[in-house]
Amino acid sequence: MALIPVADDQVATIVTTLEMTRRPAARPLPPSPLRLVRWSSPAPDKYRALFARVGAPWLWFSRLVMDDAALTRIIHDPAITIHAAVDRQGIEVGLLELDFRKAGACELSYFGLIPELAGQGHGRWMMAQALAMAWRRDVSRVWVHTCTLDHPSALGFYRASGFTAISRTIETFADPRATGALPADAAPQVPLFSSRR
Repeated sequence: MALIPVADDQVATIVTTLEMTRRPAARPLPPSPLRLVRWSSPAPDKYRALFARVGAPWLWFSRLVMDDAALTRIIHDPAITIHAAVDRQGIEVGLLELDFRKAGACELSYFGLIPELAGQGHGRWMMAQALAMAWRRDVSRVWVHTCTLDHPSALGFYRASGFTAISRTIETFADPRATGALPADAAPQVPLFSSRR
């Protein structure tokens, strides 16, 4: 067994890729007061605001550091569908993004709710919605990846939703708090070493 050092300004995570190769059996939709609102061609700043609100606690940063042109090419692509989960007051509290750019497949590229909603059943409701949209007639594979930086229940949640783990990789990247992509107090559960003296 080997321990591999990680530089102070880097973060390391184990990424698990999961897939579903058969449409799941129909089940009753879990109850939730939330609703999904389709975002067609959202403005980059609006998209980034929700992305950060949902993802900063888990160090999501990739879309925050893209320039407007690169981000717009993705989020305005007709093969990408983006939905905001909104509460009764119309406040955006979740993000669901499906990527159909690869023929025959759908990637559940972003799926998350603000941390305050964890453990209340809203994730099951949103996953039921996601799978209903993902399994189009021409899709034979729906896949997702999660990592050890995500919510501790994420891997179990995806497996309980019908996904099967198929691979595991290690990813390292510059700590987005050290680069300024996220505030230094984001994801306090992940040690920030770059400020050590």
